[in-house]
Amino acid sequence: MDFARAHVLVCGGTGCTSSGSAVIIDEFEKSLKENGLDKEVKVIKTGCFGLCALGPVVVVYPEGSFYSMVKPEDVEEIVTEHLLKGRIVKRLLYDETVEDDTIKSLNEVDFYKKQLRIALRNCGVIDPENIEEYIATDGYKALGKVLTEMKPAEVIEVIKASGLRGRGGAGFPTGLKWMFTANADGANGKYVACNADEGDPGAFMDRSVLEGDPHTVIEAMAIAAYAVGADQGYIYIRAEYPIAVKRLQIAIDQAKEYGLLGKNIFGTDFNFDLELRLGAGAFVCGEETALMTSIEGHRGEPRPRPPFPANKGLWQKPTLLNNVETYANITQIILNGAEWFNKIGTEKSKGTKVFALGGKIKNTGLVEIPMGTTLREIVEEIGGGIPNGKKFKAAQTGGPSGGCIPASLIDTPIDYDSLIAIGSMMGSGGLIVMDEDTCMVDIAKFFLEFTVDESCGKCTPCRVGTKRMLEILDKITKGKGTLEDIDKLEELAEAIKTTALCGLGQTAPNPVLSTLHYFRDEYVAHVTEKKCPAGVCKALLSYKIDPEKCKGCSICAKNCPVEAISGQVKSPYSIDPAKCIKCGVCESKCPFKAISKQ
Repeated sequence: MDFARAHVLVCGGTGCTSSGSAVIIDEFEKSLKENGLDKEVKVIKTGCFGLCALGPVVVVYPEGSFYSMVKPEDVEEIVTEHLLKGRIVKRLLYDETVEDDTIKSLNEVDFYKKQLRIALRNCGVIDPENIEEYIATDGYKALGKVLTEMKPAEVIEVIKASGLRGRGGAGFPTGLKWMFTANADGANGKYVACNADEGDPGAFMDRSVLEGDPHTVIEAMAIAAYAVGADQGYIYIRAEYPIAVKRLQIAIDQAKEYGLLGKNIFGTDFNFDLELRLGAGAFVCGEETALMTSIEGHRGEPRPRPPFPANKGLWQKPTLLNNVETYANITQIILNGAEWFNKIGTEKSKGTKVFALGGKIKNTGLVEIPMGTTLREIVEEIGGGIPNGKKFKAAQTGGPSGGCIPASLIDTPIDYDSLIAIGSMMGSGGLIVMDEDTCMVDIAKFFLEFTVDESCGKCTPCRVGTKRMLEILDKITKGKGTLEDIDKLEELAEAIKTTALCGLGQTAPNPVLSTLHYFRDEYVAHVTEKKCPAGVCKALLSYKIDPEKCKGCSICAKNCPVEAISGQVKSPYSIDPAKCIKCGVCESKCPFKAISKQ
C-alpha cells in the first residue's frame, strides 16, 4: 500500500474540466517530480466539489486548503511554497475560507454549512475511477448486507419506511414502486433501469453524481434488482455526457472484475449484470415510457399508461425505473436505517435534495440541502445573494416542467408539496435564480421554445398546442399582442395540461401559467404599453442619448453597425429610431453613460 503525507485533490467534473483542470493535474505531476515530491504527495482527480463558479478547484490535505480559479502557472507556487515549505499560498485561497488571517474549515463556509451531503457524499472526496477508494468509504457494504442478511421483502420495507420519494421530478414513493415491481409476474424475467437522461436546461445534478461517484448507482441498482427479482439492469445516459459515460463504464468493468457484478455475487445465488445505453439527447426520453422504448432500440416516444412499467416495461416485462439521485440515497438508507433517513427533511418530503444552482447568483454550483430549507436560505446564504447589488425577482424550479417562484414567496420551504401548492414543482433539481433585469415573458418563451423543439410529436396537444402558445408569446414580446391573446394563451395552456399524452407534455405549460399568475402585469405592459419593464425584449426597446451627459466624442457613431447615430464632434449626438436595430453596442461603448435603453 502506498502512503502519502499530502493529497492534492483536483476537481475532474465537467465544469472544472472545461476550465482546464486536466492541464493543472499534468502540471502538478510534473512539478512534484521536479521538486522530488512525487513519492510523498499524491494527486487525485475527483468529482465535483460543488462551487463550480470558482473552478478549477484544488484542495490540499491534510490542511484542507481550498484553492480556487487555479491557473497552470499557479501550480509551481503551490508545490514549492505549500507542499515543499509548508506555507499556504493565501492569495489563491477561496476568500470565504480566510478570516482574520486564519483558515476556516470548508464546513464553516456559508456555501457548505447548511448543506447535508448524502447523494453527494463522495463527490470531491474520492477518485471516481478507483473502486478501492469507493470500497474504503463503505462501498458495496450495503450490497453485502442485503445479500447475506436480508430478504427481498425486508429491503423493500426499509425503503418504504425511509419515506424516500423519487428524485426525478414526480416524487412518487420509491418503496411503493419497488413493491409494485416485486409483486408483478416475473415468470419471463424482470429488469431494473436508471434514468440518467438529464436534459433540463441548467441541470447537472445526476451528471455530477455519475462523474464523482458512479459506484453508488451501480451498488444501488444491484440492491434494487435483488429486492424486485431482476437479474439485468440498464443505465440510460446521454452520449452528450462523455465524462460520465467513461467513468460509468470504468466502474462497471471494475465491479465485474471484483465479482460485484455478474454471477453469484458475494457467494450467493444472486446474479446481476449491468449495461449502458446511450441516448441521442432527446428531452422526451427522460419520460419513463419513452426511455424504455429507446432502450429497446426504437424511436423514443411515450406510451399510454396504464399499463405501468412496474407491470409492463422493457420488452413488456416488469421494470423498475428510478433516476440517478434516487439510487444515490439507497446505500446510505440500508447502512444507516430507515429511521435515520426519516428524521431528515419534512413530514411528507424526507431526506435531502440536490440542486444545480445557476442564473443570477454569486455561488453557482451543486448543492444538497435537507428538504424544507427555504428558498431564501438557498439564495441568500448558500448562493451568496444576487451579484452587482441587484434585487431577487424570481427562481425557476423544475426546468421546462416547472414554474417560477416570485420574490414574495422567497420564504417558501423547498419540498414536493410546498412547490406544487405555489404552481411550481421540484423536478429533477434545476434552480435558476433571476434578478430585476429578467423579463418573465421572455423566460416563459425560452422554456416553451425548448419544449416545442423537444416535443416528440406523437400527441396533438403537445405538438400543435405548444407551437400555438409560442406564436402568441412571440407576438407579445414583439409588441403585437392583445389582451385577448393573453386570455387565449391561458386557455391553451390549461387545455394542453389536461389532454397531453405524457407527463412532459402535461407540464409543458407550467412556466407560462406560473408567470401569468405571478407576473401578469408584465404581460399586460407588453400588450398595452408596448413596453418591456425589464428592458429585455428587443422589439420593444429604444435607445436614447442624454444631451446633458453626451460630450460629443463620436465613439457611439463610430461603433454603430448601421450608421443610425449622427452629430457633430463636441456636440450632443442623436439616434435615428427608424435605422436603429437595437443591438446595444452604443450603450456598451459610451464612456460617459450618456446612452440608455427606454
